Amino acid sequence: MTAEEELRNSDAYYHVVLERIPPQAEPAFESLEMQERVWGRAWGVHNDVGQLRVCVVHRPGDEIRVIDPAKYDPTIAALIDDEEQWYWRDRRGPDLARMQQEHDTLVAALRAEGVDVLSVDGPPGDPKAVFTRDQAIAVKGGAVICRMGPVGTRPGYGRRGEEAYMTRLIASLGMPILRTIHGAGLLEGGSFCFLNETTAAVGMSYRQNEAGARQLEQVLAEQGVRLLRVPLTGYSLHLDGCIVMVDYDKAIVNVARLPYWFLDTLRELGIQPIHVWPTEQKAVNCLAVRPGRVLMAAGCPRTAERLNQAGIEVIEISYDEIHKNGGGIHCSTLPLVRNP
Repeated sequence: MTAEEELRNSDAYYHVVLERIPPQAEPAFESLEMQERVWGRAWGVHNDVGQLRVCVVHRPGDEIRVIDPAKYDPTIAALIDDEEQWYWRDRRGPDLARMQQEHDTLVAALRAEGVDVLSVDGPPGDPKAVFTRDQAIAVKGGAVICRMGPVGTRPGYGRRGEEAYMTRLIASLGMPILRTIHGAGLLEGGSFCFLNETTAAVGMSYRQNEAGARQLEQVLAEQGVRLLRVPLTGYSLHLDGCIVMVDYDKAIVNVARLPYWFLDTLRELGIQPIHVWPTEQKAVNCLAVRPGRVLMAAGCPRTAERLNQAGIEVIEISYDEIHKNGGGIHCSTLPLVRNP
């Protein structure tokens, strides 16, 4: 046996060979170089106000028809189904044609801003599927798939299940999925906010628990981002009813729904709070399409004036019928790519 053959058959062979081709941890997964090389483009978002490039929506469809006008409960002034876990904030049932018109106007406004708008399907009995924000969270280099709280008595009812539709869409795009909230974790994207590129917040509520927050925190920690846990009041659901970033150093806030220490943290981070007018709370649920330019629900003139005075451009969109379903413009949009 030759010396070469002895080497190839020895236990040392792979040690000798593989020391010549070492693995490379750097550049990091999220770097532009690695994103383009492996995943075809830079995915995800670094903050909540960089120019919006790719966004996912769901146009209201036949699933809205499960809302039964006979199920009015005067004690909460809404239609509600406790078993299938939907509610509608009106005595009358939804006007689907009007909802679709409002949603189409939103999509047109996004496209006018240069946004690539994608559509995702949803469970056939889930009237909340229009609120795509809750299904995933885009972070640096990829997405975290959320785990919805409400579970209906039948498959396809309640919000649990929307995650699968979003997972299939994101995978089909070639976007990396960095984590799927699992175990007993609960997390919905409407309760997440980037305050800046190194600080984020999650609203802890009926719909977010410690297991979900901890799993999200693990992903963010690898990227050098700290996660603040913000307790929400009562049965409040999501942080985007309390604060939404509208510029790198400005946020629209509902001061009555945020703890004092969090307001102090905004000040420490150099973020100027722009207070929503007390009777125009739906204005908080707006969307920054680029720094200092937002899409906001029409009918909030005093808040729009405050934003204008702070140097924020406001594009108003009629969204009253969809608001009856329990969410607004921010809820209805899931950014997948923003400029860093």
